[in-house]
Amino acid sequence: MANTPSSSKLLVVGNGMAGARTVEEILNRGGGERFEITMIGDEPYGNYNRIMLSHVLSGEAAVDDEDLILNPMGWYTANGVKLHAGDRAVALDRFAKTVTCESGRVVDYDVLIIATGSNTFFPNMDGLREHDGRLARGVFGFRNIADTNGMLQMAQARDDVSAVVIGGGLLGLEAAYGLRTQGLTVDVVHSPGHLMNQQLDERGGSVLRAEIEKLGVGVHTSMRTTAVLRDEAGLVTGVSFVDGSTLDADMVVVTAGIRPNTELARAAGLVVERGVVVDDQMRCEDEGSVYAVGECAQHRGETYGLVAPVWEQSVILAEVLTGSNPEAAYVGSRTTTKLKVAGVDVAAMGVKGPETADDEFVQYYEPRSGTYKSLVVRDGKLIGATLMGDISKAGFLTQAFDGKVPLPEERISMLFDVGAPSAATSVADLPDDLQVCNCNGVSKGDLVACVHSGAKTLTDVCAQTRAGKGCGSCKGLVADIVACAAGGELEADPSADWYVPCIPMTKPELIATIRERDLRAVSQVFAELAADAKEDASAKMPLASLLRTIWGPDWVDERGALFINDRVHANIQRDGTFSVVPQMKGGVTTPEQLRKIADVADKYGVPLVKVTGGQRIDLLGIKKEDLPKVWGDLDMPSGFAYGKSMRTVKTCVGTDFCRYGLGDSTSLGIALEERFQGLETPAKLKLAVAGCPRNCSEALCKDFGVVAVGDGRWEIYVGGAAGAHIRKGDLLATVESPEAVVELGGRFIQYYRENAKWLERTYDFVPRVGLEHLQALLVRDEEDIVRGLDERIQTAVDGYRDPWKERSAPKSPAQFAPSLPLLPLPQVPVR
Repeated sequence: MANTPSSSKLLVVGNGMAGARTVEEILNRGGGERFEITMIGDEPYGNYNRIMLSHVLSGEAAVDDEDLILNPMGWYTANGVKLHAGDRAVALDRFAKTVTCESGRVVDYDVLIIATGSNTFFPNMDGLREHDGRLARGVFGFRNIADTNGMLQMAQARDDVSAVVIGGGLLGLEAAYGLRTQGLTVDVVHSPGHLMNQQLDERGGSVLRAEIEKLGVGVHTSMRTTAVLRDEAGLVTGVSFVDGSTLDADMVVVTAGIRPNTELARAAGLVVERGVVVDDQMRCEDEGSVYAVGECAQHRGETYGLVAPVWEQSVILAEVLTGSNPEAAYVGSRTTTKLKVAGVDVAAMGVKGPETADDEFVQYYEPRSGTYKSLVVRDGKLIGATLMGDISKAGFLTQAFDGKVPLPEERISMLFDVGAPSAATSVADLPDDLQVCNCNGVSKGDLVACVHSGAKTLTDVCAQTRAGKGCGSCKGLVADIVACAAGGELEADPSADWYVPCIPMTKPELIATIRERDLRAVSQVFAELAADAKEDASAKMPLASLLRTIWGPDWVDERGALFINDRVHANIQRDGTFSVVPQMKGGVTTPEQLRKIADVADKYGVPLVKVTGGQRIDLLGIKKEDLPKVWGDLDMPSGFAYGKSMRTVKTCVGTDFCRYGLGDSTSLGIALEERFQGLETPAKLKLAVAGCPRNCSEALCKDFGVVAVGDGRWEIYVGGAAGAHIRKGDLLATVESPEAVVELGGRFIQYYRENAKWLERTYDFVPRVGLEHLQALLVRDEEDIVRGLDERIQTAVDGYRDPWKERSAPKSPAQFAPSLPLLPLPQVPVR
């Protein structure tokens, strides 16, 4: 193509990630001067990142999010590209060199690129479609913005929607995670015996299943769906299986795989097998001016459903067409996948397990922590590896898989840091061609070059290279590489301190503005402060939390801004039921309270009654419609075990009975819980009081912990953790009385409420702010803020309302409407 005339007409059929990326690569090589470029896209907008659709579904991103939109409509005009958006190519005449669109438009070409991508595969099931071939109402694929918007609209229409996702691969689990985040009851049905069977072996699949079930998603494997069940009005009511069993549902999402979209090519007489057959220059077989790229293309017998091979193909095709490298050849891709599946990090490459008797197979799994690791070595070469949960070794394994580093004799060191360099210390040693972001095909060299060309912040680098804007699993490594490349000269990114991405203000600035303008509803905040007054789904929950922190009961309660737990004041469980945890201040109860709890458990058939780690009793398995009645019969205050709030104060028996007690920890714990009960906080807040340094109540590893040390003195620790993260709290101060503990506790909690990021636990907040700075502000009052903190925490305390007082007057008709069907939970045997 080196002699292609400058007036040549280049037509690209498909405006998805492959088509648009190929055009970008062509333009980067001077193709704008060689070609008059036209694109046809059947969706009515510019190119967007399909990987981000799962983030849109879960509420972590909006449809107009800049991370989703890769090429807005203005990009095409600015680059001299004519885009026919919202028009489908329906016929190709290879001899006349024209493409006819659904609108009747006819576009001629000199060079044609087919980038039609792939379609959702819908298995042959009764009830899936209407008589005219359209999907039945309530049935969705998960392939485009229209699918995603349809699911969101149905999910938000009422509180009790349930969904079945058919297909337990990557896409299915992402759909399930997104819908679960929206508050739906979700079940995943998968024909094979374990989840993500294309990437994981059976052991890895079982570990992943446990992690998915922890999210409250029901999992059904080895189950083949035969029909979508519908009522007389045509609405979905559930699905049925080959064994005759059924599962109720209001929504069915089909993610049973994808198929290359080859209809246009096949009808035109091009060679099509699984995909459009192409050679090493992406040229269609027996054609001189027709090419194919992306998921629709079949190269050397392989089709690829991952973006990394698509980027490689785009570069090769651009080099061939522009003449920048006429001999460029695509020889196939060694697929290395690093992604985040429903919040779980996964990396996979090569084979899943041993295939010959001589293959070396190293495997480690820890279901409790959701960790699974394996590798396969043949003839001294790594031919496969899988990581789940902890993927810190993914960079090293990728190099080994590509044959760029020798394998250590101790194979286990490839999975754990036992002599081999850790990921954190080996960033400088990573090769420049190591692909860091699989979603957008960004290498270490791309990141380094971006920094050296003048990018000032991590945000600038990510915006220019698109690194980290897909599944997000590479963000940590991207940050390490960028920091290394900048040599310490990288500037701070102002947007990193914004409370929500759509409003350019820090949290204190946002609080001040909300107070000044008297904004009391999330919709008001969007209307007055967000860019172009647009709502951002990912900002709703943090803004609702902030408004409740500022205004207490006087905020305007908009149900759509709340998570299901906050709408019904209970913690949703995996089967769609809820848990009820009444308050037991300081872990102290009475025979009367215990009788009430026992009577309620009997009356409502509660399947599990459990003592919690916070010294309370949890009633699990309560139906949503029964929640108001249960709380009415209990007539006890809420324990706030469901929200981002002050949860509980754990205590030991202190001086009343313990031989070692140095202080009355029980009374102090009750005083703290009465003072701060139900306070809205950026993330859950757990407290504890220990009557002596033996620390029986685990106060040293709580968000706010208090330890009696004798002579009436108490040590106060902040920022501790003993969950997914382990951290001993920092000693904030030693005070002389229980009253001083309550006073300083209020100041710390209010400062945390006003300054922590959304979902930032104290074990991250305290190190970020700095212990010495907290002591200067809260203990020594060096900036004269203590009086204001005391006043505002008092206002918050005075505004406390038990949320279950509203049980007789629901906020909405659907608030406590039935949420059946429910999955049967395994009964816990009495021991």
